[in-house]
Amino acid sequence: MPGAAVHAADAAVRWASARLGYECRDAGLLRAALTHRSAGRRINNERLEYLGDAVLSFVVAEMLFKEFPMASEGELSRYRASLVSGEVLGEVAAGLDIGDELVLGEGELKSGGFRRRSILADALEAVVGAVYLDGGLDAARGVAERLLQPRMRSLPAAAELKDPKTRLQEQLQGAGRALPQYTVTEVSGDPHAQVFRVVCEVPSLGLKAEAVGSSRRRAEQEAARLLLEQAAAAGSP
Repeated sequence: MPGAAVHAADAAVRWASARLGYECRDAGLLRAALTHRSAGRRINNERLEYLGDAVLSFVVAEMLFKEFPMASEGELSRYRASLVSGEVLGEVAAGLDIGDELVLGEGELKSGGFRRRSILADALEAVVGAVYLDGGLDAARGVAERLLQPRMRSLPAAAELKDPKTRLQEQLQGAGRALPQYTVTEVSGDPHAQVFRVVCEVPSLGLKAEAVGSSRRRAEQEAARLLLEQAAAAGSP
């Protein structure tokens, strides 16, 4: 491994120790988790993101099952959807300064990709996937608990948890406006690691938002969230 790559991997290990409380044994695995596909490298974080998404979903489900023994299946599902949403994971990742550790292509660097919440959320999932491979399920569980337990314990009532698409739809219906239109404008990447670009538009308000995600659903949710922010700023609907 060239000297610069060794230095970067060592820096990633120090970051994981300081911010995640995890001592990584395979520095190369962690470095891969922090390498965005835009960097043009054969090894990037797409596959680790896929794995980390599944690990997080299981671990968070387990955490919620223990924390809320009287919650119904539907309530637990809403809690989990909230905790593993791109919005929440992006906020958690930003708080960890994960953007400072990312390896990005020149285009993403210039466009501020190190601050983009969708990229940060995907990177955090990839890191969890790397921790799982490096240290096993208990290690991944420990990282997830450290990062998400404070948010889990401050969750509102399950009935109050609604995803951005639902909130946007209800706002528009309450104002007597037509429902939003979602359009997939681009699908890129390998079949096992696709990236979806979606536009959410409300013509009656003259508002449009674009977002990307590792699934169509995630991209639509992020686009809806951005459009809600636009609507709030404009005092609509």
